[in-house]
Amino acid sequence: MAKTRELCKDIRDTIVDLHKAGMGYRTIGKQLGEKATTVGAIIRKWKKFKMTVNHPRSGAPCKISPHGASMIMRKVRDQPRTTWQDLVNDLKRAGTTVSKKTISNTLRRHGLKSCSARKVPLLKPVHVQARLKFANDHLDDPEEEWEKVMWSDETKIEHFGLNSTRRVWRKKKDEYNAKNTIPIVKHGGGNIILWGCFSAKGTGRLHRIEGRMDGAMYREILANNLLPSVRALGRGWVFQHDNDPKHTARATKEWLRKKHLKVLEWPSQSPDLNPIEHLWRELKVHIAQRQPRNLKDLEKVLSQLEGRIQPIPPHLGSIRNLVLCSDLDFYSISWFGCSLCTDLAHRIPLPLLDDSEAEDFAEDHCGGPPPPSTSISSF
Repeated sequence: MAKTRELCKDIRDTIVDLHKAGMGYRTIGKQLGEKATTVGAIIRKWKKFKMTVNHPRSGAPCKISPHGASMIMRKVRDQPRTTWQDLVNDLKRAGTTVSKKTISNTLRRHGLKSCSARKVPLLKPVHVQARLKFANDHLDDPEEEWEKVMWSDETKIEHFGLNSTRRVWRKKKDEYNAKNTIPIVKHGGGNIILWGCFSAKGTGRLHRIEGRMDGAMYREILANNLLPSVRALGRGWVFQHDNDPKHTARATKEWLRKKHLKVLEWPSQSPDLNPIEHLWRELKVHIAQRQPRNLKDLEKVLSQLEGRIQPIPPHLGSIRNLVLCSDLDFYSISWFGCSLCTDLAHRIPLPLLDDSEAEDFAEDHCGGPPPPSTSISSF
């Protein structure tokens, strides 16, 4: 039987008041537009309990006791990679038999849910210290300094790699239906490698790398694409690139010196600190939405970009903020999944700060919540 509509407390109180005034069930029901049986049920409940509000409903008791809940919470806190089946087995050994769904519900009530582990660079102690030094050296740099930085990087776009994280809605029996599957081929079915750059003033040129890039090709890319892209920055701009051997080669350093280009010192193993990584992601999402059928289609989609990472739409003002925020709190933009202070204290990780000190660092240097995540919807 379907659940009927419940009357609000005001109507129930009115029914009781009219009953006290001597009116009958049918008269009250007619006046209020309710059934006489409903009126009678409310009055009988009032006579028995002297109240018109609903009694608390207990529902089915939780199969996992508070002690059992504490046990599984302690397990997932100490071992985040624990599976639902592991927790089911642990409770079973403790004398409680539950399903994976019950485990999931219990964890959700405590604010936990199953997530994909974030991929971060593998850091050695020397990398940790280099990242920390970089952050400390630039923590108090004014906004104007970050306005002048031209960020650059290379990325690989694989044909089938574009589809690697897609999800589908399907019935259990339709798992091998062609439209519910993702083709898998060796080496991603072909790929295209791109070089690009951007700054607080906007996006720069996008260049496709043909063949194997060496130092000479890299310097040619800089000459043909970097220099035309920095005109909006004016004098005193700074170039950022990572520590790839082609970038740090003696010939490349000499070329940069002759061109009077100032280079931002960059810590090794720190691709996650470069905001252009998130432009690459949005570019790949945009290409995936075009659904290129083969490498030729992929090349056609890229050719439509006309050699540039297209201008950032107005609703992506946070990209500019990513570069302009002083004290390096531009890393706190939600693009990175965590704030700079969290990055310093946990992801680097920072050996000098414990959890409470890290939170204090966050409050002092990364005040305010990060803006909502954004995506490039048009190119």
